[in-house]
Amino acid sequence: MTEYLRLVRPRIVGMVLLAMGVAAYATPAAPDDLPPWHVVLHALLGTALVIAGAVALNQRIERRGDASMARTASRPLPAGRLRDAQVTRFGLLLTGVGLVWLAVLCEPAVTALAAASWAVYVLVYTPLKSRSAWQTPVGAAAGAMPVLLGAAAAGALWTPTAAGLFGIVFFWQLPHSMAIARLYREQFAAAGVKLATTTDPSGAAAGWIAVLGATALLGMSVVPFLLGRAGWAFLTAAVVLGAGYLLAAGRFLAVRDERSARWLLTASLLYLPAVLLALLV
Repeated sequence: MTEYLRLVRPRIVGMVLLAMGVAAYATPAAPDDLPPWHVVLHALLGTALVIAGAVALNQRIERRGDASMARTASRPLPAGRLRDAQVTRFGLLLTGVGLVWLAVLCEPAVTALAAASWAVYVLVYTPLKSRSAWQTPVGAAAGAMPVLLGAAAAGALWTPTAAGLFGIVFFWQLPHSMAIARLYREQFAAAGVKLATTTDPSGAAAGWIAVLGATALLGMSVVPFLLGRAGWAFLTAAVVLGAGYLLAAGRFLAVRDERSARWLLTASLLYLPAVLLALLV
């Protein structure tokens, strides 16, 4: 059981569910429109199963590449603690149970978005990683879709706030992924993963992607305030956090070494939960 838990990478699932939960309560137009807690809970539980299934199947598809990289070689599948068939069955089971859960207990839009998110992640993003550096924005889109799931659970999918939150999570991922791409550049190159740091070893492309992503994020983060969905306290937090993130991205572009990449990665891991919690509060 421990190996299966490691397989689904609970920290990533937890971060996604945090963004989804915040979206569920931040997107409705008025306090009276807030969804009942049990509606959000069912959406979170079903989505967690679908995401966990997608993560498991992603690792099944990338088994050989993971085995060639030190950062992933100890995962249950490449390390031999789980077999291919076990992971395939487990991933499909989680996905199926999650989609059925959502179909029975949630609105159709939630189920449709969960299925679309799974398809983009497993069927598009995962195979694209060995073919094109464009996998980065595709992966960022898949990673931001749970925000729309949260909005759909609240009946507020087609709102400017939902679009703004999607933009925040999407653009946050660009500097975050570039920091990881720089830290493990040699391993990604050996595994045949196409990233800005492997297609352009100078690091300039990755640096510019990080800076442009952080710049867009800083602008996107003020959308909830401009829409009247958050106050001055949130605006202050968003600007301070965004400026710090942009500063780390600028240093990453200028220096392009592992230390600047670690600073950027740390800034990314602090930024998202902080800005989402600030919005929720």
